[in-house]
Amino acid sequence: MSLTAGIVGLPNVGKSTLFNAITKKHILAANYPFATIEPNVGVVMVPDYRLDFLNELYKPKSLVPTTFEFTDIAGLVKGASNGEGLGNKFLSHIREVDAICEVVRCFDDSNIIHVENDVDPIRDIEIIAVELILADLDIVDNRLSKIEKKAKMSKDKESLKEVELLHKLKECLESNKSVRTLLLDEDEKLIMKPYNLLTAKPIIYIANLSEEEISNSENKYLNKVLEYAKSENSKVISVCAKIEEELCDLSEDEKNELLSELGVESSGLDKLIQATYSLLGLKTFFTSGTDEVRAWTFTDGMKAPDCAGIIHTDFKRGFIRAEVMSFEDLEKYKDEKTVKEKGKVRLEGKEYIMQDGDICYFRFNV
Repeated sequence: MSLTAGIVGLPNVGKSTLFNAITKKHILAANYPFATIEPNVGVVMVPDYRLDFLNELYKPKSLVPTTFEFTDIAGLVKGASNGEGLGNKFLSHIREVDAICEVVRCFDDSNIIHVENDVDPIRDIEIIAVELILADLDIVDNRLSKIEKKAKMSKDKESLKEVELLHKLKECLESNKSVRTLLLDEDEKLIMKPYNLLTAKPIIYIANLSEEEISNSENKYLNKVLEYAKSENSKVISVCAKIEEELCDLSEDEKNELLSELGVESSGLDKLIQATYSLLGLKTFFTSGTDEVRAWTFTDGMKAPDCAGIIHTDFKRGFIRAEVMSFEDLEKYKDEKTVKEKGKVRLEGKEYIMQDGDICYFRFNV
């Protein structure tokens, strides 16, 4: 799948350090604004215990996890919507991603410069929110000026419906709220899609904590971010970017030992990758055998022939049916033979909506 999550934030909040850890790439992560100028793109593996189980069961020659892209985008400053700093580049790069991962600094450190001179995560979130809102408002106003008068004169139903939606969006944005907070029906979402509004994109807030406070749920900054995110029904993932960068160079045993010493159950990055995967509406199906066990990414709601087409276009073109068993059944009964004996292998046709964790064998003829 080609969906991408963009890592954004003010300069020096830990974006590039986090990106280094996510992708195990060592790009420039300097202690001054605009260390990242062009967006850096990295492909990440989605951690999935199910793949480990299948690997142990089939012992395949090849094991292929599912992946998706993260993009590290240049730091934003006030006035980006008017071209300040790297504003125009920031806005164009964020427009190209499908979901936003916003890094927010939640620790004090006099040795690390903050572009606003002090630590205030809600102020930082609102600085970015305002710039995105202003950029979206410009798009909405431009579209309204093009079609409103003509729509009223022609009384075209579709045009009038678009005008009504544009006014709804304008009212939301002028109230300093992101479009994602609006409850829109499917028709409205379809009309809005070509606008590619920045504040309509789903978002996860990444609270970047210090090494000392990563296991402390009472961090005053973190609690403020949690409260803010709750108001717009968004998620927060707590990480220590510095620790995560160190973890990526350790063996699995060393990694688990360090996490245990820190009093942390699992890597913040693993949680972030899984949460972002879900935020993008992505799910996983598997193909398995002794030659290869492979995880495949699909978008929630896709039907069996479309998922078959992810493997090869011929599979979709000549789709006959899919033999499907759930991972839960295979995990429960331990082998394919028992799953079949229990009647848990299903034959699904062209209208079957693929479910997360399905293990499939596609039959086709071309």
